[in-house]
Amino acid sequence: MSYGILFDVSRCIGCKACMEACQQSHGQALNESENLSANNFTVVKTKNLNDTEIYYRQLCMHCEKPSCASVCPVGAFTKTPEGAVLYDAKKCIGCRYCMVACPFDVPKYEWDKSLPLVKKCDMCYHRITQGQPTACAEACPTEATVFGKRDDLIKLARERIQNEPDKYKPYIYGLTEAGGTSILVISHVDFEELGFKIKKYQQDFPQYTWQVMREIPNVVAFGGVFLYGLWWIINRRMTLQEIPLAEPKNPQKEVK
Repeated sequence: MSYGILFDVSRCIGCKACMEACQQSHGQALNESENLSANNFTVVKTKNLNDTEIYYRQLCMHCEKPSCASVCPVGAFTKTPEGAVLYDAKKCIGCRYCMVACPFDVPKYEWDKSLPLVKKCDMCYHRITQGQPTACAEACPTEATVFGKRDDLIKLARERIQNEPDKYKPYIYGLTEAGGTSILVISHVDFEELGFKIKKYQQDFPQYTWQVMREIPNVVAFGGVFLYGLWWIINRRMTLQEIPLAEPKNPQKEVK
C-alpha cells in the first residue's frame, strides 16, 4: 500500500511546526533554517510575491522511480511498498552519486563527520509502518500537510481544486514530475514562481542516470591510461635528470 503526503501551499501559515516535529522525531537539534541539511530533513521556505509572504515546504519527494536508487552501485537506496525511499547506511560507500542524480537536490552529506553518511527524509517510515501518520502531518494545525494513501490524496487534491477553482491553480505537482512522486503539492500561486521545476521534469530520471552511469567505466579507463602516460613522462624526465652528463671536451687541449 503506497502512502504519501499532500502539501497545500495556500494553507501553510509558516509556523514551522512540521519542521520541529520532524526534528524531534529524528532526534535532531531544533533549528529554523530554510535549507535542507544532514540535520534538517524538511524546511519551510518563504517567498515574497506581490508584497505577500508565501510559505512552502521542501523535503524528499520520494519518487516512484527514484534516480538515487538507480545510480547507487551498492543498493543503498530502495523504494518501499509504503512509498518511502529509504537509505541503508550499512551499504553506503560514500560515492555520493545519489546527490548528483537527485533532480530535487535532496540528499545531504555529513561533511563535518569523520565517518559521514547521506541523510534525507524517510517519510517517518518508523511511524507509518506502525499505522501512524508522519510527524509533520500530525503536527500541522491547518491541514496544509496531510498524510494518507497516495490515491486518496490525489482525490483530496482534486476536490480542493474543484471546490475552489478561483483559488487554486489547476495543477497537482507530483502526479507526473520525475515519473510521479509520493509527495503531492497544490498551490494558489504558480509553481514556477515558487521555484518548483516543471519543464523537462515530466519523465522518470533513472533512464537518464543510467545513460550517464554506463559511460563511467569508459571515463575511468581513459583516465587510467591518461594518468599512466603522465606518470611515464614524469618518471622518464626524472630518470634523465639523474644520469650524469659526460664532461665536454676542451677544444683548446686538442690543438697541437
